Amino acid sequence: MKNLSLLLCSLLFVACSNNTSKLDTIIDNAFRAAEAQSLLMAEKYANQEGRLPRTYENGKDVSSDSRWWCSGFFPGSLWYIYENTGSPAVLQYAKQYTDRVEREKFTTDNHDVGFMLYCSFGNGLRLTGNEQYNEVLLTGAHSLATRYKPSVGLIRSWDHNKENWQYPVIIDNIMNLELLIWAANHFGDSKFLDIVTSHADKTMVHHFRPDNSSYHVVSYDTITGLPHLKQTHQGYSDESSWSRGQAWGLYGYTYLYRELKEERYLEQARNIANYIINHPNMPKDGIPYWDFNTPEIPNTARDASAGALIASALIELSDYVEPQLGKQYLAIAETQIRTLASPEYTAQPGENGCFILKHSTGGYPFNSEVDVPLTYTDYYYLEALTRMKKKLN
Repeated sequence: MKNLSLLLCSLLFVACSNNTSKLDTIIDNAFRAAEAQSLLMAEKYANQEGRLPRTYENGKDVSSDSRWWCSGFFPGSLWYIYENTGSPAVLQYAKQYTDRVEREKFTTDNHDVGFMLYCSFGNGLRLTGNEQYNEVLLTGAHSLATRYKPSVGLIRSWDHNKENWQYPVIIDNIMNLELLIWAANHFGDSKFLDIVTSHADKTMVHHFRPDNSSYHVVSYDTITGLPHLKQTHQGYSDESSWSRGQAWGLYGYTYLYRELKEERYLEQARNIANYIINHPNMPKDGIPYWDFNTPEIPNTARDASAGALIASALIELSDYVEPQLGKQYLAIAETQIRTLASPEYTAQPGENGCFILKHSTGGYPFNSEVDVPLTYTDYYYLEALTRMKKKLN
């Protein structure tokens, strides 16, 4: 069975390799190849209780339990593959790996509960209507809300490094608000929306520079509620533009506009998009270097995760802007998808630790997860493929 899967994946990989093909053909072949590769991944960890794939580094599998912030992405990837292929085997694994994350609904010491639960249980609920998933998501929303301090007006990101940070908030945190919006919409609790709008508005004021680039970490004074420190953690320098951070911001304000219909969020998303796509250091293939401002460009690592995130966000944002600009966004996203679906970025079948994409960067300054596959890269790539497929149909 495994040899048959490898053979099928090999054939599909060849089919995906022609970057001159029609986009709909590339997307369909990419999903078939992703299904074969992800089934190999699911089989690999099926009997390792509670384990979830994280990366593949130095020739070794790196997994985590549900506590790691990325735990919801592999089950989320399986849900996207199931949505597009209808595979019963993928559905079975999607349920199994989603269940491995359930205990995080009680987590109050981690701001990434939104990533953990909304990518897994949220997609599962959307595709199956499983009522039990409602409880997990609602409980998780209440847990996430405990990290909000009204006097500061933001959800606290991290609890470490207290000698430097009083109340650190990272740009990534904008992504976790979607879980709270879901809870507000489904259960009518206005406190969740109050948290969302406060966090989004204060982030817009204090995280972004005049050129619409974003800091990674802003630490707030717990008494005044104002920033006392603006830094990076994973970027090149405090004043540089860490590429995935820019992508988080673009994606975040795009969905905030979708859900809340506030024009200020649409304007913020447009401004961030303009910064990213017109940056002189953005490669023509649409996949950013790990930081837009590192002096090592072009002799440094790319970050496919940032590319996949930007593509997914631009596809959605294209629906909310004037037609000509929307066409520009879609053209850029198409370039990114074609690049990621090419042999340069899509792994050979059965290799790359059974992850779909290569060439992502986690923490370059720490020499951690540099030029490796990452589970969230695959997730946002599959989401971008799904969104583009719907645009084409």
